[in-house]
Amino acid sequence: MLRIIKRLLAVVLILIIVGAVGFFTFAPAYVEKSRNNVIAHAPYPVSDAGAALHANLIIGDWHADSLLWNRDLTERGDYGQVDLPRLTEGNVAVQMFTAVTKSPAGQNYDENSSDALDNITLLAIGQLWPPRTWNSLLERALYQSEKLHAFAKDAPDQLYIVTTKAELDAVIAERAAGSQVTAGLLGIEGGHPLEGELANMDVLYAAGYRLIGLQHFFDNKLGGSLHGTGNHGLTVFGKQVIQKAVADGWIIDLAHSSEQVARDVLAMTDVPIVVSHGGLHGHCPVKRNFPDALMRQIAGTGGVIGMGYWADVVCGDITPEGIADMIVAAIAAVGEDHVSLGSDFDGSVETAFDTSELPALTTALMNRGLGDDTIAKVMGGNMLRVLRARLN
Repeated sequence: MLRIIKRLLAVVLILIIVGAVGFFTFAPAYVEKSRNNVIAHAPYPVSDAGAALHANLIIGDWHADSLLWNRDLTERGDYGQVDLPRLTEGNVAVQMFTAVTKSPAGQNYDENSSDALDNITLLAIGQLWPPRTWNSLLERALYQSEKLHAFAKDAPDQLYIVTTKAELDAVIAERAAGSQVTAGLLGIEGGHPLEGELANMDVLYAAGYRLIGLQHFFDNKLGGSLHGTGNHGLTVFGKQVIQKAVADGWIIDLAHSSEQVARDVLAMTDVPIVVSHGGLHGHCPVKRNFPDALMRQIAGTGGVIGMGYWADVVCGDITPEGIADMIVAAIAAVGEDHVSLGSDFDGSVETAFDTSELPALTTALMNRGLGDDTIAKVMGGNMLRVLRARLN
């Protein structure tokens, strides 16, 4: 009998091990495929004129969460929305890679309690991130930086991580000479990894981070989220973070911040401010999109608004044609010098195209009668101007 029990326990243990291996091998990819779906579609039209113009543009995107997932970005994937080969295919010169460190189950746009279940903890464990990341938001940000640096080391002809204006200009010059390397920058989505310590800004800066999003889906120690429990403004700590960000050359990102945080930041700064990804309220009147009047105040800093590609901020067609319509509306509202691309690729959003298909967006903008100079600003020129104004 004892021998039979031992055999049964051995079988159970083997089944548990096989199940765990299967879970950790296949579940993360399954989750990402369901969260970062690209809607099946026939090839989008790209005119000869559109292809020619696109090939000569500097393309820049303010927001992609690709580092959150266990994909090798040096390889072209058959799911997800961004990797280095597809950035090359889309002629993307500048890509901001943003580190998500805390995100609530359900990602409620209306309200989330600060103690709501955190999806990233489950994702970090499920993807077998180092144990140091399982209960530290700072370590989650540092780990995602390490991942990007590893990709750059493995594919130096495809990715160069930029931390200074000189490095950015060098990549742009290389591309003008025929290189296809993409300038990668690092940003944090929400100030959660600061963990309430101002000194952690220096830790993140040393790791390569240059954009700081103040909030994500939760209120935090810096102030209120657009999706938090009230329209709270900057805290004392939040104001200290803003002062240091201005002094040290960080790009300040108000995406997901409460309207009051946005107004507080505007009142205490004189630098270009960014909303890295979202939409225009006049075009899509939802809480996720700041009112147009507030967007114009942000534009008045010399800053830019990154246009996202997902349904919740577009309120309609999310094909290149639909995104072009939103861009035209944004230009009318805030001016052609203040509109950028902010895809939110790989950010648990469904899109109708991936980064390799951006020539179709250039064609769609041409079809709406926008001039080449205006298109050049929207597709990357405005982003480049802000980066040059803020990077040391």
